[in-house]
Amino acid sequence: MIGPLHVAPGAHGVAYALVVVAGGVAGAGLLGLALAAFARRRSRSYLLVALALGTLVARAGLATATAVGLVGAEAHHFGEHLLDVVMAGLVLGAVYYARTIRTEATS
Repeated sequence: MIGPLHVAPGAHGVAYALVVVAGGVAGAGLLGLALAAFARRRSRSYLLVALALGTLVARAGLATATAVGLVGAEAHHFGEHLLDVVMAGLVLGAVYYARTIRTEATS
């Protein structure tokens, strides 16, 4: 069942497509910057942040796949929440790893 805060892709046509495209472009831009930072720093925490930002691109891909009928509404909804959990885990891992390395370096 789709709640009042969920968007039905077919019902909003152009507006939905523009939001998905804007989110995908923004996510891809952030992912590119994060990968460039990782390439410079070569740190596990930078890699984890880049992967977390990659979930934004995956969400846009999931929305696109749903809009064109490749993914059903239930799978889309589950996928959104799964990507949220993955992103949160990756960010927590990046913070934990960065703090662990900093603590070891100062000891």
